[in-house]
Amino acid sequence: MKQPELNFLIDLAQTAGSQLAEMQTQDLDIHLKGRADLVTRADKSVEAYLIDRILSRFPEHTITAEESGNHQGDPAHQWFIDPLDGTLNYAHGLRYYCTSIAYAYQGRLKVAVIYAPRDDELFSAEQGKGAYLNGKPIHVSSIDTLENALLVTGFRATLIDTPRSNYNNFLRFSRLTQGVRRLGSAALDLAYVACGRLDGFWDVLLSPWDLAAGVLLVQEAGGVATDLYAEAPLSLAGKESILAANPAIHEQMLKELLDEKHLSGL
Repeated sequence: MKQPELNFLIDLAQTAGSQLAEMQTQDLDIHLKGRADLVTRADKSVEAYLIDRILSRFPEHTITAEESGNHQGDPAHQWFIDPLDGTLNYAHGLRYYCTSIAYAYQGRLKVAVIYAPRDDELFSAEQGKGAYLNGKPIHVSSIDTLENALLVTGFRATLIDTPRSNYNNFLRFSRLTQGVRRLGSAALDLAYVACGRLDGFWDVLLSPWDLAAGVLLVQEAGGVATDLYAEAPLSLAGKESILAANPAIHEQMLKELLDEKHLSGL
């Protein structure tokens, strides 16, 4: 069974991004899936487009998508698609959002693309061939101390007022670094780590479609992406908590996260 080439993913992501940019100023028919968890007409429309294109070319492949769930096929060929990562930003007219697409063969990520249409930035990666931004090689940052690092994270509304809220980690890293950002798109956060704009990213209980493309980007850009506490590799089989950074910052962040985990009794 054939596998997709990077150019196919690039075409998918750029077309999807163009659709998103065009629809952002239109009636989005916004609905709440949960607290601070929106879905728009654009999410559904662009996801339907992506699934149709993928299955037209690879009808026997499996697809895991944000809005429509699993489309069962050969499990050796697995797609992870998020038509619109950063929906809350998108619905409020902000530009920090993207389309994220990744393909894995026999559990190993092979190709990935993240496209941010408002900035016309295309992040791409192939296993063993490096990571790129608009066709130019990218690398994680060379920052080697937390005190000089700029980090990024996120928060799950469903975890507020629970031990896993992530606020203790946020406060800890805010004291130890130059700053911590919350930008609202895990996929783009990972892409920014891959190209060195940010030095490290952590978050809790994210879905596979949030992470897959960004994980390959970070790895191919020379970074490290693991389970939040490095107790197991990322499986992309369900909800994941992640730590991604350049190698030096990853090691230092992991130490702090393990200390906080011990103090919090998680």
